[in-house]
Amino acid sequence: MLRLIAHRLVVSVVLVFLVSLLAFLLQAAAPGDLARTILGQNFSTEAHEQLRHQLGLDQPVLTQYGQWLRDALHGDLGSSPISGLSVAGEIGNRLPVTLSLIGCATAVTAFVGVALGVVSAVHGGRIGRVVDVLSLIGYALPSFWFALTMVTLFAVTVQLLPATGYVALGASPAGWARSLVLPVATLALPGIAVFAKQTRDAMLDALSRDYVTALRAHGVPERSVILRHALRNAAIPVVTLVGLTFIGLLSGTVFVESVFAMPGLGGLAVQATSSHDIKMIQGVVVVFTVIVVVVNLVVDLAYGGLNPKARVR
Repeated sequence: MLRLIAHRLVVSVVLVFLVSLLAFLLQAAAPGDLARTILGQNFSTEAHEQLRHQLGLDQPVLTQYGQWLRDALHGDLGSSPISGLSVAGEIGNRLPVTLSLIGCATAVTAFVGVALGVVSAVHGGRIGRVVDVLSLIGYALPSFWFALTMVTLFAVTVQLLPATGYVALGASPAGWARSLVLPVATLALPGIAVFAKQTRDAMLDALSRDYVTALRAHGVPERSVILRHALRNAAIPVVTLVGLTFIGLLSGTVFVESVFAMPGLGGLAVQATSSHDIKMIQGVVVVFTVIVVVVNLVVDLAYGGLNPKARVR
């Protein structure tokens, strides 16, 4: 297990470096000029060249990246030349919003999907077919249509939930929960069908094993057979799916945070990209990459805990 962690950490450091370099090169090659964005419509050539020199944009791309990387290794992600705000401070303010959104959406997706998958595998027949149909309907519904429908129904018609905005957990736990219901439902709906199908297939395989037959023959209660034994073995592929879902939802935050006006990293990435704010984009990319690395490491550890054969000695 220690070898696994050490290997993952080395790979993770290399991955963060390569992703940050690629993001920097792509931003440098993208159309647009940060100096022109700052100066606005009317400016002289001299002012343009002077600002480019102040921002270091007249230097080679690799030199610019080297300077950024040197500062980043010392914990300094710089300041946005557009807003003047600290990149680390702005990311720190918005990161809890995105983590709350993704974490709750992943939890809802996994809980509902696993529950539907277990019911489908255990009962089968008509109940199983109903569960399959409901799961597929949820997967087929367009996210933008579902989001607008939820807002229209619960925020406009019934006025039960807020249509937009975000309330910090520390400010009001109840307000925090209410502000997350609609965006979390929008993110979670498509993944529920995937979890349901994966859990059903894994449960059917587990329930067909000889140890389940032996447990039943020894009079072990069916509830215990299903939840304590079969579900534990079926959870191995589901754990991997949890990690993939969490990572996949990172891209979904861009759409959801825009629709529900949530001040998260997805919206920050869109703003930074449109204004060609390279330092802010780099900061967001690094944070997203670190999140992916941490989630993959946690999934590997959980997988090793559930399946001893996967442990590296």
